[in-house]
Amino acid sequence: MFNRRQFLGSLGATAGALTLPPFLAPAEATNFEVINRQTAHLSPLDAAQNEDFWSWVKNEFTVSPNLLNLNNGGVCPQPRSVQEAHIRFYQYCNEAPSYYMWRILDQGREALRTKLADLSGCSAEEIAINRNATEGLNTVIFGLDLKPGDEVVLTKQDYPNMINAWKQREKREGIKLVWLNLELPQENDDYFVQQFVSAFTSRTKVVHITHMINWIGQIQPVRKIADEAHKRGIQVIADGAHTFGLLDFKIPDLGCDYYATSLHKWLCAPFGSGMMYVKKDKISNVWALLSNNEPDGPDIRKFESLGTRSFASEMAIGTAADFQLSIGAARKQARAHYLQRYWTDKARQIPGVKIHTSPDPKYACAIALVSVDGLKTSELDGQLYNKYKIHTTGIEWENIKGVRVTPHVYHSPKDLDRLVNALDEIASASKRKS
Repeated sequence: MFNRRQFLGSLGATAGALTLPPFLAPAEATNFEVINRQTAHLSPLDAAQNEDFWSWVKNEFTVSPNLLNLNNGGVCPQPRSVQEAHIRFYQYCNEAPSYYMWRILDQGREALRTKLADLSGCSAEEIAINRNATEGLNTVIFGLDLKPGDEVVLTKQDYPNMINAWKQREKREGIKLVWLNLELPQENDDYFVQQFVSAFTSRTKVVHITHMINWIGQIQPVRKIADEAHKRGIQVIADGAHTFGLLDFKIPDLGCDYYATSLHKWLCAPFGSGMMYVKKDKISNVWALLSNNEPDGPDIRKFESLGTRSFASEMAIGTAADFQLSIGAARKQARAHYLQRYWTDKARQIPGVKIHTSPDPKYACAIALVSVDGLKTSELDGQLYNKYKIHTTGIEWENIKGVRVTPHVYHSPKDLDRLVNALDEIASASKRKS
């Protein structure tokens, strides 16, 4: 069993502010500092192509060297330091669970809340720690006071769990859902603003906006839509499942009233960790989803009445936040978009291959959708895995069809050459058969 003094020291580092990179072993930290000094003067765009720096990042992950995982849009792996923190906290809990979980680890939540608030650019009193974006967004969806006939504007391209939550309220309480069906990809803010504004009426109470549409990687201009909504007294919910920890922004930049994300996506925190934001003056507007002694009160903590949770995974979120800071949000976004453009620019040159995602960093980042003429989505997805051991995910949703490819910062251009070569061979074979 590890030394308790070391453990408590790591808990303090995880929960509080610290000088980076504290989560690394001494040799690793020295290596990081050397590489970081070499790239510190570079712009994010230049740093995105510095393979020495990103090679260091890649070495911090324990991903398979044989299976090429290009489905990071679903859930992201954790760097070694986060895995080790999670295991360390988990072992500690098992020494005397009710004592160490409730009396020791639980004391770290407030410091963790502050750390997440700093990353988010908001007050700690506006951040609740939970398990995923679905939980956070469902808390808001089911917690808002709405009456029969009240209208909610959303799109057919939103995430199914959120769509189903709204449909449940419609079925049970008689609210009215007003649907938009977006044609994607788009590279025009006005298109999105006009789509939403044209659906607003005097009965519209809420607009639900997905910051990045997971099927295709489309980034929507949330702030512009939110500003138009607020002019009309409409509350704004933003689904940030695919943007927090990936894009370089602060939550208040979006102008939304409510926001939730999964931290096990781009922040690379332990699986089953999430966060929700509620603007301070809106907290009392939302009923707690689970029981609380003041479910309609003004304290953000009312949303954390989850009962027994995984304290180990929750506390390891702090290490993930430290790792995020060590890379830098601007550099991470630039690298993610660089990798997307690296393979999509090449794939666009292959006859029969179509890319259905914008190359513009304003409208897309890591996620891109690809199809091959003559092949069904399932056939392309299957060939990439069965023949080339490239893991992607097939998408068939409303008017969107293709294979979603999502590299991460632990990938190299050489990894993506493997994908491009596979697409070239698959497209050539498909053309010969046609």
